[in-house]
Amino acid sequence: MAALRCSYSALLLILCSLSVFTVADSQESTLTDHHATSPQTATEKATQTAEQPAVEERRWEATEVEEETPGDATADTQDAPAPETAAPFPVPKPKDDFQEELVIRPLHSGDIYASFQFRTLWETDFMKGNKVSHYRLFPKSLGQVISKFSVRELHISFTQGYWRTMQWGQPFLPAPPGAELWVWFQDSVTDVDGTWKELTNVLSGIFCASLNFIDSTNTVQPSASFKPLGISNVSDHRFLRYATLPREIVCTENLTPWKKLLPCGSKAGLAVLLKSEKLFHSSFHSQAVHIRPVCQDWQCKTTSWELRQTLNVVFDLYTPGQGKREWSLFKMFSRTLTEACPLASSSKIYIDITDNPEGEQFELSPATPLLSQAVVLGDRRTFSVYDLTQPITFGTARSLNLLIRWKSSEGHMLRPLLHGERYVAGYGLQTGEIHTLMYNNHPYRSFPVLLLDSVPWYLRLYIHTLTVTSKGKDNTPSYIHYQPSKDRVRPHLLEMLVQLPPNSVTEVTVQFERALLKWTEYTPDPNHGFYVGSSVISSLVPSIVAMDTNSTVEQPLFSSFFPCKEESSYFVRVYTEPLLVNLPTPDFSMPYNVICLTCTVVAVGYGSLYNLLTRSFQIEEPSPGLAKRIANVIRKMRGVPPL
Repeated sequence: MAALRCSYSALLLILCSLSVFTVADSQESTLTDHHATSPQTATEKATQTAEQPAVEERRWEATEVEEETPGDATADTQDAPAPETAAPFPVPKPKDDFQEELVIRPLHSGDIYASFQFRTLWETDFMKGNKVSHYRLFPKSLGQVISKFSVRELHISFTQGYWRTMQWGQPFLPAPPGAELWVWFQDSVTDVDGTWKELTNVLSGIFCASLNFIDSTNTVQPSASFKPLGISNVSDHRFLRYATLPREIVCTENLTPWKKLLPCGSKAGLAVLLKSEKLFHSSFHSQAVHIRPVCQDWQCKTTSWELRQTLNVVFDLYTPGQGKREWSLFKMFSRTLTEACPLASSSKIYIDITDNPEGEQFELSPATPLLSQAVVLGDRRTFSVYDLTQPITFGTARSLNLLIRWKSSEGHMLRPLLHGERYVAGYGLQTGEIHTLMYNNHPYRSFPVLLLDSVPWYLRLYIHTLTVTSKGKDNTPSYIHYQPSKDRVRPHLLEMLVQLPPNSVTEVTVQFERALLKWTEYTPDPNHGFYVGSSVISSLVPSIVAMDTNSTVEQPLFSSFFPCKEESSYFVRVYTEPLLVNLPTPDFSMPYNVICLTCTVVAVGYGSLYNLLTRSFQIEEPSPGLAKRIANVIRKMRGVPPL
């Protein structure tokens, strides 16, 4: 048995040695064949090896990847040793970008103007029907709205207060009091009115506002006033809708969902300054959301969707009792800055020091060596720049609290070249007259303006009474578009192109008649009056300096919203005051008086009759007097019968 085991072990050893020799021979033959391979076979193998990364690159074709020329690749391969293992996929570049800015401008009235700008760029396409399921910086709620309702441009604003142009100058982004919404739909939308109604209901839920009250009675289709601000080949105004709610009240419930659309929310970056109790304790507050497609390069080969969230606020910090004018971030917002938004590629603060070149009016601390110049509203302005992405900006305390101490209140403000006003004239509750004033403060140049008026149907305009006068003379408009109203269906729409002479005031007047509403159509406080939306004045105003027509050049966000196509002019949009009109109002206290009188009659009449029918009467003996009762007590004590 032992001999059998030894023979079996020897047999296994022989087989193992034979297999080793066989493997060695096969390796030698492989090496020999490899060296003897023809040049054509080697070329084919190299071609296959080069094609493999190309297949891998096509998997990431939606992402921009830097490509190398064959010459550069060959030189790098010859100079550098080949790596042992190659990366399976190239690292994709992000297709979205987020920037944030804060512009602070001291006003000559003693107020402080602060403008927040948040921009999110996303290289994607909502308009080809592609289903987008992954969102990184762009808010998903708005992306789904764009896809579902085929929106090409969306502009919405909520404003509390009125911008005083003659005291504060022109704002970076104008907005009327209340809520404003205007949308451009794609030409693939068949039922624009139905889509518009659904869109307003969805936006009402997103921003927690009363946009669901937008219907056909306050919606118009402007023909020339609101052109697309982004890339658009659509010029048919049938796909445009514009509506305002001048009585909309802006509160914290509107600010909270607005802040949630930011990539960092209100946890980091400039958004930490957006404290509701400070923002709404101001003279003016306006928040807006603008969505549009924009070009990525000057040839517009690649496009992106731009979401721009803006918030403008004016603080009244002038305290005459203290005898000083100074402000700081902590005094305005009750907070300081400690870091930039981690998701932001750029986070900067701009302080307008154009009127303070030598520091003779105010002192800014901490000082910064960074200065920047930008053309804003046709004027070249100088700004001190604080880059929040640099740790040196916050100093050793890791906190930034900008402070301005005023030295002198002297200075002058240039009057805005274009300004508008509006008011109602007349007496009684039957007829009236609407006056719109447009001011051209340029000393020697005239320019055309486009006026849009949307008047509710219950103010019946007499369009034959329309007059336009400038310097006491008739000024005939070169273009007029008028759409009459229909009772309880649509409002009046009046658009006209008027040439404003230099240094003049142009007055537009039209008479109207007040309608009598149904008692169910009055508001809960009808004696307060009914609001009429602001007039919209749009114009290309002459510029003092040459404007930059290349929109793809990197520039501050606050100076790059409205596209500029001419170097000699810039676009300005001005809103007038909303109107408050009284209508014939019935006496709504009469039902209350009738109810009180009816209840009194019923209580007195029916109550008396009911008592007569149900009450039983009995004869009651009169009670004895006090003397008689005392005598009866004495008689009872003596045992004598009572009287």
